[in-house]
Amino acid sequence: MLKGLTKVALTAALLAGSAMTAAAQDFTIRATANSNENDEDYDGLVVFKNHVENASNGRIAVELFIGTQLCSGGAECLQGVSDGSIDVFVTTSGGAAGIFPYVQVLDLPYLMSDDRVAEHVLSGDFTRTMRNMALEDSGDTIRIMTIGNTGGWRNFANTQRRITKPEDLAGLKIRTVVADLPQELVKVLGAAPTPISWPELFTSIQTGVVDGSKNGITDIMGMKFPDAGLQYLTLDGHAYMGAIWVMNNAKFMDMPEDLRRVVVDGFAALQQATFASPKRKSIQAYEEFVAGGGDLYVPTPEEKEAFREAAAPVFDWFQENVDGGPEIFEALMKAVAEAEADLAAEYEADLN
Repeated sequence: MLKGLTKVALTAALLAGSAMTAAAQDFTIRATANSNENDEDYDGLVVFKNHVENASNGRIAVELFIGTQLCSGGAECLQGVSDGSIDVFVTTSGGAAGIFPYVQVLDLPYLMSDDRVAEHVLSGDFTRTMRNMALEDSGDTIRIMTIGNTGGWRNFANTQRRITKPEDLAGLKIRTVVADLPQELVKVLGAAPTPISWPELFTSIQTGVVDGSKNGITDIMGMKFPDAGLQYLTLDGHAYMGAIWVMNNAKFMDMPEDLRRVVVDGFAALQQATFASPKRKSIQAYEEFVAGGGDLYVPTPEEKEAFREAAAPVFDWFQENVDGGPEIFEALMKAVAEAEADLAAEYEADLN
């Protein structure tokens, strides 16, 4: 029987986990990600689909649209979620900042020190605070379901020189997204922010329109930026690359409570998958970067603290200039403090 199945059909059968007829489906969730099948977002969606369809016993079907079939960018896709033509979408803070400016809090530098802190923060009340703010601002149409990861940590990479201290960034043209906060951070550190669209970045690096970027290693290697001349990478880890998963609120609330629980659990499984995926993929990516002649620099704790001190003015700028900034900044700082305290207690228990 298996020999008669195409690869696509076999994959679909395995994901479904059991023979469910279309007639048994009470709800269909249309989920999209503007990425590809090598991306962490896709990994998360596969886990989400598998969990939701199985745990609902076929009452919920999940249709995946990877790429730009349903929409082609943050604003357009979020509008689709709001009006109900799209049920689930994943966006970065840059993609959502035009509608929900306070989501740029995820780009505030050097506040979350490592994966354990970030994952603790994004699994608790901080995300619920952002959810409530987005629901209010969207007229109860866009519901933030969870925040995962899409590419690890943002680091400074460039074509010119090794960066070991903030002063080394002076004069470099660093690519940013259009959102205000990443541009402000680059300016504070003495570099020149240069907004460039993602599809244009390779050519912009190659031709010297920009000298560098703020990206995770999987994106750098996936887009072959070293071939364009990007050879210096400093692991300053200034921002965790959060992926904001949203859902049409009416679609969610129209489900009975037992199925809403299934969907919530599905997003929890998705979050864990996206937390894990970049950790594995980055191993090979770093190896390939170095093997290709790349210069990989890990700052000392003292050097990283110097970066944090240099970037500190951005915290005040964010609270003074971003709608909802003070509220979400307070929520993040509280969540970070709680995460650090909880992890300290765990270390105390586990190391002794």
